[in-house]
Amino acid sequence: MIRVHHLEKSRSHRILWLLESLNLDYELEVYQRDSKTQQAPEALKKVHPLGKSPVLTDGELTIAESGAIIDYVVNRYDDGQRQPTADAGEEWVNYRYWLHYAEGSLMPLLVMGLVFSQVPKQSPWFVKPLAKGISDTVRKRFIQPQLTQHMDMIEQHLKTRGHFAGEWPSGADIQMSFPLQALKATQSLSAYPSIAAFVDRVESDPAWKRVVERAGPLTMPGE
Repeated sequence: MIRVHHLEKSRSHRILWLLESLNLDYELEVYQRDSKTQQAPEALKKVHPLGKSPVLTDGELTIAESGAIIDYVVNRYDDGQRQPTADAGEEWVNYRYWLHYAEGSLMPLLVMGLVFSQVPKQSPWFVKPLAKGISDTVRKRFIQPQLTQHMDMIEQHLKTRGHFAGEWPSGADIQMSFPLQALKATQSLSAYPSIAAFVDRVESDPAWKRVVERAGPLTMPGE
């Protein structure tokens, strides 16, 4: 039996979406973050040494990292619809690129933005104005310009096809869902209609709706 170790306010909703889209049976083990530190509980370290989520167990196997989990599930349980074959040329390259880009390039910027947004909140009262000034400057001069470049690139890709690669929803679409949902929660998408349409498509997908029914709505760290 597949078991998903699911931490609230984490990236594991998309793994549930993959399993639901494949109509696979799975068990859901839910973990709550510490109310003060917002860190994962120690119980997750019994599953994987880093104590991060998502983690998937399948029999004796333990698989961590969203991309690795998607690769495992798609290659073991899919009917060939969630990823292009290696002889598909550019489509296969697109699939691999977006599958790795989500965590390798886009999420570090989003996490950096989250960290700097929390700095003033976590600072002692007497340094809050200074901390806020530093935080605002870093986000305005470095993070946001970089993020705008990424969003422009994603928008152009989605404008011509509506999703990332393969047949909907491919493993790449599933991997990209979380960072784009995070963008929707933190950025105006008025200048990015294709990104907004992609997120809407995710959240109107019947398999995604089953995830929300089972695991609750997606919430972001910091909310």
